[in-house]
Formats: sequence, C-alpha cells, structure tokens
Amino acid sequence: MKLHQPLIGLFSLTVLLSSCGNNTPGNPSNDAVAKDSTQTDSAKKRIVILDPEALQLIDSTAAIETIASGFKWTEGPLYINDGDYLLFSDIPNNRICKWKEGEGAGTYLTPTGNTGDRKVEREPGSNGLLLDAKGNLVLCQHGDRRIARMNATLKAPKAEFITLAGAYDGKRLNSPNDAVFSSNGDLYFTDPPYGFDKLLEDTAKQLGFQGVYRLKPNGKLDLVTKEVKFPNGIVISPDRKYLYVANSDPDNKVWMKFELGADGLVKGKSIFYEAKEDNGKQNGNPDGMKLNAKGYLFAAGPEGLWIFNPAGKVIARIYTGQSTSNCAFTKDEKTLFLTCDDYLMRVKLK
Repeated sequence: MKLHQPLIGLFSLTVLLSSCGNNTPGNPSNDAVAKDSTQTDSAKKRIVILDPEALQLIDSTAAIETIASGFKWTEGPLYINDGDYLLFSDIPNNRICKWKEGEGAGTYLTPTGNTGDRKVEREPGSNGLLLDAKGNLVLCQHGDRRIARMNATLKAPKAEFITLAGAYDGKRLNSPNDAVFSSNGDLYFTDPPYGFDKLLEDTAKQLGFQGVYRLKPNGKLDLVTKEVKFPNGIVISPDRKYLYVANSDPDNKVWMKFELGADGLVKGKSIFYEAKEDNGKQNGNPDGMKLNAKGYLFAAGPEGLWIFNPAGKVIARIYTGQSTSNCAFTKDEKTLFLTCDDYLMRVKLK
C-alpha cells in the first residue's frame, strides 16, 4: 500500500474517475486499456542483475510490459489458474479488476472493501486477495475493516461477504492490508492504518497499535506482533518457521523476519533487509511480496521490485518507473505480474 500524507486526498473519489467502473461483474472489457510501455517512462524501466544467481530466474533484457492502465492504485494481484486470469484490487475505486490475455482488463466486482454506509475517501476498497483451501476468494477489506470471504463462486462473483476476522480484544481492526495462508491453514495478515483518512491520528481508530495477526481455521485470532509501525506485505516460509513482514514506514524502510515457534507465534525477530537510499533518495517503501517455489523472495519496494535469494541477498532489481505495490506469479512461475500505481505490468521469467 502506498503511504501518503492524509490530507493530500490523492485517493479521493471526487478526483477524476477511472474510465472502467460500470461493467457487469465478472466480465472484463476494454475499459482499462493496454498502453505502450513508453507511456510509463520507459527510460526508468530496467532490470539490473546484481548477482549471476539471478540469471536462473530472469534476464536483464526481459521486457517490462505495461499491459493495462486507467486505474487509481492497483494492489493485491492474484493469478487464478482455473481460467488463466489475474484478479487485482483497484483500492480507491472500491473494486476488483480482472485481466485476461486477449481480453484486457475490466471490473470483476464492486464494491469490494467498503460495502456499508461508512464514508471512506482515502482507500475504501479491498487490498490483498487470496484463495483458501476450498478455492474461495478471501479479501483484506479496508473500508469494512475486516478479513472476509466472498460468499459466491469465482465464476459468478457477488458483493456478498462473510466476516472471518473483524475485531481483536473487543476493538475493531484498523484496515487489513495483506495476508498469506500457512500450509496448515492458518491465515497471517497485517493491519496498518491505510484505510483511515487520517492514518494514525484518525478518531475512528480503536486499537492503539498496528498488528500482525494469525487467524486459526477455528476462528481464533492471535496477535503475532505489534512492533511494526506500518506492517504491509507478508509471506511465510513453506516450513512455517519464518514470517516475513514489510514495514512501509518511510523513516524505517525494512523487511522484518520473525522466527515462529511450534505454536505458530513469534519466538525471535531480526531485520531481514534494510532498503538503503540510492544516491540520497529512493522513492517508495517496502510493500507486497511473494515467495517462489525455490524460496526466492520477490518484494515490492523502493523504485520497483527487489529479488532476494534464500540467504537474504539482493540478486536483482526490477525498476518499473512507478511506485510498485505487489506482484504475483502464474502457476508455472514463468510470468510475473506487477501492480504499479495506476498500471498493471508483466515480466517474463525463466
């Protein structure tokens, strides 16, 4: 999630509306059209190989394609293997969009994050998207301040949701941002203040911290940590021993690594990597991320996407020329999708 000053109002729904907002749910159209990559400042788009190890994953000459645009702020990409299409959140427009090769992008579902009567101008929509073990769509909803499951099939989406987690210790959550399922069915998620118009100072905020939580299949909600000021992207290692959390604090741009005990809760912590400044400045903060099958971490962060090897070394960087929020793979991990500001981009992997 992009961090802004609360009064800037960049995400106000009164600002110029996107051209793709009135489609039949579930059916994409050309309301968000593909653009030539030159329109997203191609001079700034490049892939830099920092270690030969990265050449197992990507070539420096791979194209960074802009495949759709016309959104406000894209997030939460999720590739659906059964149908070969991508879902992603357009948070300010309170909707999920669908992109499919040969069909383009269009509205899949709306509303998706703010489904009640609460007025939210800053970031009302859904953010992180994922599938549970039964193939149901699970959403991190900013406006409704909860983790929810869509009460409909992927092929026939409806704006009907079942709350999975909406409060901790009797107080409403802030605005769940990103989530990941553990192999045992536990759901870990982050809860920063981005759904509040005034962020940390918003009077609607009930909790005195920004938490990382673990939701058990039986509905039990546990606080994993409250020590990350702006918890954002989150992934878990396949062996369930480590949890990685992006801190989108502009004054402390780090990816955190938490060691998990047998109970799935934190027993140790360390800084996985600190995003140091490039020539005195570096736009953007650590954000969404994904682990591939071989344990390489693809993490949205300052200036684009960072690729870490399992040992925590940066081996490549993808400079997108835009603020980059998250990424997703196709099932075969040969294609990487990136949500970048008001664009959707694609890079071919090996």
